[in-house]
Amino acid sequence: MNFRATDEEKLPPAGAAAAQAPGTRPEGTHDESEAAHRVQEMFTRIAPRYDFLNHLLSLSFDRPWRARTARRFRHILARPDARALDLCCGTGDLTFALERAAKRSGQNSTAQAAWQHAAIFGSDFVPPMLALARKKARRANHQAIFLAADALSLPFPDNSFDLVTAAFGFRNLANYERGLRELFRILRPNGELGILEFSEPRGRVIAPLYRFYFEKILPRIGGAISGNSTAYSYLPASVAKFPSPEELANWMARVGFTGVKFEPWMFGAVVLHAAQKPS
Repeated sequence: MNFRATDEEKLPPAGAAAAQAPGTRPEGTHDESEAAHRVQEMFTRIAPRYDFLNHLLSLSFDRPWRARTARRFRHILARPDARALDLCCGTGDLTFALERAAKRSGQNSTAQAAWQHAAIFGSDFVPPMLALARKKARRANHQAIFLAADALSLPFPDNSFDLVTAAFGFRNLANYERGLRELFRILRPNGELGILEFSEPRGRVIAPLYRFYFEKILPRIGGAISGNSTAYSYLPASVAKFPSPEELANWMARVGFTGVKFEPWMFGAVVLHAAQKPS
């Protein structure tokens, strides 16, 4: 996979990122505590229909996006002592993709049982999402471990993981910079970070089509099926306010990550950000 590198000299000045909101702010919230509570409440309400709507509203592209993200980090997952955390894991789809990538890597190497010893964790602060993740794990005999945790105050010691990932969840943190610092803290030296997030395409043809779907179609379908129009109005609003790939890369570099890179997919509608904690 060829990433488009974002060298430090190409990054915008620190003030450009600082000008953005420090984290998500659902309508009607005024501080980090209110924002976190509102996000937790929204995802609790939509949990029963979350998987169905994810696949429907993304036209099932969310599955290959997660699989592609997991493949990007197979070099870590193939190691017998690897420890990986899927942050804001929701119902566990990326967590399970990481486990499958670890299993395939083990089968294709001399250490065929390596994947069985790799410790893969999923964490989230929405109990109904974790309950669904555990149910899916039992049904498919997955080995991943799911834990309740706040992404801004993780219950793990420093230098705990070789890999931390997040798929479409980092955007919901009440403070992005604090979140990045917490991820930096729990990564081991040379550990890697992968953040998969929505972004707004910039093409003159694609951008208007994307905004029309995201702002007009998606909220109506999501609200009608989930019974919660607020949550699916929040989605396009949160994407519109989220830092651009360049700004997020700048923040990652500022907190200490090196080798900061990002790769746009689907005409820039989805972006995989990757970085490393220096040794």
